[in-house]
Amino acid sequence: MSKYLPLFDRLTLDKPLATMTNAEKNEEAKHIWEHESLGGIAENNNPLPRPVVGLLLLTFLTAMAWTFPLYGQRPSAAMYLDYVTLMNSAPIQKVLSDKGLSSAERDQKAMKMIVDELEKKDSKYSFQRIQHPISMDDLRIMAPKIIELNNQHVDLEEYSIIGSDVSLANFEGNYRADGTRIHKQPWWDKGYTTAVIYFLNFCLWVMVAVKRLPPITWQPDHTIAH
Repeated sequence: MSKYLPLFDRLTLDKPLATMTNAEKNEEAKHIWEHESLGGIAENNNPLPRPVVGLLLLTFLTAMAWTFPLYGQRPSAAMYLDYVTLMNSAPIQKVLSDKGLSSAERDQKAMKMIVDELEKKDSKYSFQRIQHPISMDDLRIMAPKIIELNNQHVDLEEYSIIGSDVSLANFEGNYRADGTRIHKQPWWDKGYTTAVIYFLNFCLWVMVAVKRLPPITWQPDHTIAH
């Protein structure tokens, strides 16, 4: 393994918090540290400052907190049911049939009326609607499918909007009592697992690299190489 992974050459885990290198490798490192000028750099063998470790953890936790609502997030048909209802209402249809406006102007005005009306009401989808705005053309295409599903009394949160298509979501959720799968986004997305694994892997490799140095109880004599 050491041929392909030099960090594992003569690796020892007897005292991993002190050093991960055997005595022979430590002596080689000490000799190089004290007998070569290293470009004029004179660094002591000090531990990584705790504020730096804290900053690393804070950065990771902050990144996870900010992105937590975004991992695997896809707009569901339930988000746009109110759009469809308002689109078919008399005031919006009046705007969409106004011959005094161009097609683009009608669509823009009608969509603004829909968005303004929805902003007046509290909804658990308010934030997601901001994340996933749609055009009137998209709404026209998806509206028949949403109406059909709603008439079937299915859970619209289990159907994702992909472009302008409405499809059953492929989330690997839990199961109902009858054995059918619940196609809702789980609270713990696969993206979280990937992020955590990459972070722990990074920390592991940094630790292995740093602990290849001699223990911090030893300090080099910088006068030897000068």
